[in-house]
Amino acid sequence: MGVALKGLAWDHRRCWGPLDASIPAYTAAHPDLTIEWDRRSLYEFGEGRIEDVVKTHDLVVFDHPFIGEIARDGLLVPFDPWLDAGTRRAFEADSVGRSWQSYQAEGRQWALPIDAAAQVAAYRPDLLTDYGDRVPRSHEEVLALGRRLTAKGQWLGLPLVPTDAMCLIITGAESAGHRIGASPDVFLAPGAVAEVVDRLRDLAALSHPDSWSWNPIRCFEHMIHNDDVVYVPFAFGYVNYASRTEEPYLLFADIPAAPPHGALLGGAGIGVSSLCRHQDEAIRYALHLCGPEFQRGEYVTAGGQPGSLAAWTDPEVNRATRNFFADTLATLQGSYLRPTRPGFLPFFRECTHKAVAAIRGEIPAGELADWLNARHAATSGALDGSPA
Repeated sequence: MGVALKGLAWDHRRCWGPLDASIPAYTAAHPDLTIEWDRRSLYEFGEGRIEDVVKTHDLVVFDHPFIGEIARDGLLVPFDPWLDAGTRRAFEADSVGRSWQSYQAEGRQWALPIDAAAQVAAYRPDLLTDYGDRVPRSHEEVLALGRRLTAKGQWLGLPLVPTDAMCLIITGAESAGHRIGASPDVFLAPGAVAEVVDRLRDLAALSHPDSWSWNPIRCFEHMIHNDDVVYVPFAFGYVNYASRTEEPYLLFADIPAAPPHGALLGGAGIGVSSLCRHQDEAIRYALHLCGPEFQRGEYVTAGGQPGSLAAWTDPEVNRATRNFFADTLATLQGSYLRPTRPGFLPFFRECTHKAVAAIRGEIPAGELADWLNARHAATSGALDGSPA
């Protein structure tokens, strides 16, 4: 009797494209195996209950902040028994930024980094050329560009839905040199919160009015269908908007910070449910999907954004994607890994609407700082981002 594997992806071509594309060749080489990939929304990918999906799927592509709960509750199968020392070293060396570490907890590797992302900059090159060819490299240069844009009826863009607003708070703090979770009582010092909120208010004032309803996908979709948003200083990158065959397309760049460090690390991992009845087959398939050969080949041509450094530095991959990977790699390599201990994810969710309120000016920055630090102390202790 054959083996059937069922996986769960998130509903964007960047995720499901390479997964669907992998099936014909892989099942041809493993004729007793069938593979099916279901899809869920981006919101469910970042906010849903992973304890539910592991009951219905053998493989799951998920966001790394779930790792604390995954390890605590044993929701996935650790990869460690299937990783010899050489394979482990190879995967770690092939990681983009701290992607490999982001799926570790309690001394085990709970998933493989299949996709790498961070908040980066994006722009319409055909529109930016009217304001000079160089992308901004500092906050002051972004504001200067924004003022020139608004004077001509154009805008910056800035995804400001609650989840992205909180991501911007974290990126703004880390890129300015303010350490997140420096002590059990302080998530972020009040002075640092005030500085970051002031900067984000300045950017929001020069950003398209619809930015408050945008996540990165909505922002980028607006940019390719309208000519009024020229440059976005911080948004999770999507290679699909750089590799478009139609015009207009987007180009991507490092965040406007020198050096470009502290951008919030995103991306996705692939894990195997602890309830999977065919763990050997599922693990081997996941290892195939995350291996450098597939990652810099069909994974990219099918619309994926690989987690393999070999793909990010491959000249052919960059030629096919208008240099998306090479032009943002410095930001990824210097990106900030969120805490992965249990308790951080619900803490983060609680913060999101407060972050929006502070950036909108509906509450003082000091109130946000007090609330962040009180909730941090009460729920998660010293969240310094290092693997548990």
